Amino acid sequence: MTKPPVVLIIGPTAVGKTELALRLAEKMNGEIVSVDSRLFYRGMDIGTAKPSNEEMVHVPHHLIDIVDPDETLSLAVFQQMARDIITGIHERGRLPFLVGGTGQYIRAVTEGWSPPEVTPNSRMRDEIERLALSHAEGVKEERGLEWLHDKLKILDPEAAEKIDARNFRRTIRALEVIFTTGRRFSEQRGQGDSPYQLVTIGLNRPREELYQRVDERIEKMFADGLLNEVRGLLERGYSSMLPSMSAIGYRECVSVVQGQMTVEQAKVEMRRLTRVFVRRQANWFKESDPQIKWFNPSQVQVSEVEDFIRNSLKK
Repeated sequence: MTKPPVVLIIGPTAVGKTELALRLAEKMNGEIVSVDSRLFYRGMDIGTAKPSNEEMVHVPHHLIDIVDPDETLSLAVFQQMARDIITGIHERGRLPFLVGGTGQYIRAVTEGWSPPEVTPNSRMRDEIERLALSHAEGVKEERGLEWLHDKLKILDPEAAEKIDARNFRRTIRALEVIFTTGRRFSEQRGQGDSPYQLVTIGLNRPREELYQRVDERIEKMFADGLLNEVRGLLERGYSSMLPSMSAIGYRECVSVVQGQMTVEQAKVEMRRLTRVFVRRQANWFKESDPQIKWFNPSQVQVSEVEDFIRNSLKK
């Protein structure tokens, strides 16, 4: 039986995934499914570089603005939601385009991952969090996050390499699974065959060009009102310690709002952290992977990528 087709567009932050996906989806009767965990949250638009309302009018988008900043969405729940949406797109006779940069979410949907079946233990999570925060110096919660991530590096280097140190919830979950099962978190992802005929498009640019685009994006975020967006979230009662608020840009802007950092200092830190994040994203998808067709968006026409997809789906 022929598997249903899915096009996956991957690549580092600011490489140009959104623009290419929009143009391809318009030309190929497609719909876009976001597999970027930062786009889940309502009210967090500027700092996550969400597609604009105008862009989302032209092409249907899914899995954007699906939870509030103080809600969580497990990998298993996301996996099922994404697969249900993909089924619906196929039933409408359209082509799903999965777009994003969150490696574990992409793998869960496209490669048949089964997240570790360990029931959440709130008491253990609370104790892990207490230990982390006890190692924070004053108001610098980041010290606690770093300490916790360092412990994960010792217990499971592979998992630590693929989990952002600022992703407090994900780090705690990995440690919870390790302590509960006595096995590494990275060894517990069951994997089966992909349920889809998958065509994977990778986008990349020379590192200096990519960093320049990152810097321009950060400047645009502040010009578009990122500080006001963060003020609004705090005024609505969302804690700066929420996992969602650990996303790059939000924690720094909280520090600006609270008078602990200047705008220029925040920009410098955001640039530094985004460069680290770009390098971590490269750990998920290698340029040597034969299943990925890589393109430089500044050197390729959309029609070339379209032709490659159409030819691949004929095989």
